[in-house]
Amino acid sequence: MIDLYTFATPNGRKVSIALEELGLPYTAKSVNIGKGEQFKPEFLAINPNNKIPAIVDSDGPGGPITVFESGAILLYLAEKTGQLMPSSLRGKTEVTQWLMFQMGGVGPMFGQLNHFGRFASTKIPYAIDRYTEESKRLLKVLDGQLGKGDYVAGRYSIADIALYPWVAGMRSYVPELFAGLGQVPQWLARVGDRPAVQRGMKVP
Repeated sequence: MIDLYTFATPNGRKVSIALEELGLPYTAKSVNIGKGEQFKPEFLAINPNNKIPAIVDSDGPGGPITVFESGAILLYLAEKTGQLMPSSLRGKTEVTQWLMFQMGGVGPMFGQLNHFGRFASTKIPYAIDRYTEESKRLLKVLDGQLGKGDYVAGRYSIADIALYPWVAGMRSYVPELFAGLGQVPQWLARVGDRPAVQRGMKVP
């Protein structure tokens, strides 16, 4: 059994989608980051970086294992099950680089645009413009890649799972970023139609 410590954010939803896709038994435990529950000692014992998501897998290699950072969790689950990741080095590299594209680019840039555009008490035009333009650039990169096939790295993988909650959320919040994109909307529909994705997006 896997305990998933999560909240209703794109990073949290990545892991619940993966767990649903893989059919692994898990229990979702909500960590309300709006109330500061991520700073409680019992959660810090699981993730010293006080961020969701994190998992505790009671059936880990050599005994129970704790994994934090959403990208690391996706890699762990793919390795554990032998699914959602190609077996060849070339295929693994392709998936991993697009996973890192999300972790190092899409997540941070979309997150900053969301913060400065929607939640910051003082609107700073420079920050909003900076993160808007970088978000547009990243979406164009993704759109170009999706012109090569139905999914980001060939077959459906953890790279698609990592990207989907972030891109779907941004399309809801800032739809104008998607003007002129031909492939990304089709990919969103394709991934969003998957029953496991629909279930995972509702957790917690």
